[in-house]
Amino acid sequence: MAETNRELADFLRRARGQVDPSRAGLPPDSRVRRVPGLRREEVALLAGVSTDYYARLEQGRRITPSPAVLEAVGRALNLDAAGKAHLRDLIGVPASARRRPVGVQRVRPGLYQLIDALDGEPALILGRRTDILAANRMARALFADFEQLPPGQRNYARWMFLDGHTRTLFLDWEEQARAAVESLRLEVGRDPHDRATTALVEELRERSPEFDHGWQQHRVHQRTHGSKRLRHPLVGDLTVAYETLTLPGDPDTTLFLYTTEVGSSSKRALDLLASWTLTGSNPEPEQQRHSRSGPAQDQ
Repeated sequence: MAETNRELADFLRRARGQVDPSRAGLPPDSRVRRVPGLRREEVALLAGVSTDYYARLEQGRRITPSPAVLEAVGRALNLDAAGKAHLRDLIGVPASARRRPVGVQRVRPGLYQLIDALDGEPALILGRRTDILAANRMARALFADFEQLPPGQRNYARWMFLDGHTRTLFLDWEEQARAAVESLRLEVGRDPHDRATTALVEELRERSPEFDHGWQQHRVHQRTHGSKRLRHPLVGDLTVAYETLTLPGDPDTTLFLYTTEVGSSSKRALDLLASWTLTGSNPEPEQQRHSRSGPAQDQ
């Protein structure tokens, strides 16, 4: 069985195991369930296909379902848009339609100008396999100075799992790490033969037990918006919201823009950090301010 088909089999089995039978709209069944999730025949019933057909699909057999069947299976497994896209990717497309191998991604000058013009707001540009292609001064101050990393290590997932600083920087590290795994899973499904992506995944699975555990769950997620909770060493606790923009004509490049709520302590913390990046003078570390005046109150 080819690697892509093994991935398909694993994804379908795990997706089936995550569906709550009581919420799937199935007829009453008094049989004892020995494993969580749906049985194969139940997925087939919900998708309107034969049990044998679905079984062969879950085994990773070389069959090509119609778009209607794929949509029905996705509904039966309660997949979201990212999950359905991942399923289509794993089914495979003709070799002539696969994304062609490309070299190192480059950011055009206009995009550098764009993120630099977003003065006071952190902005990142990510490429394939979550490579960090560019970061403005606020992103470098808020997260890390990615430009100081060797080019081959400027990767968001790699930074999240292999840089110990992230575990103290992110108050919600487990949530952010899970999203990084799921985003990378989605990327692998789009281009399973990309050597650089395969090498990255192998390194992370070998060096990070948390990544390896998350990878085995075979969940996918497309980050479009959300929030991150941080404890910055200079300005203390803050929450940033993010929105993502995929650039027209360049689907492999995504802009991440981070903002804070007007009038909040998070906004004040980000403004203080912005002031520091402009003047070059470090604000007093948060822990020293707390030792003198007590904890700040978020309003």
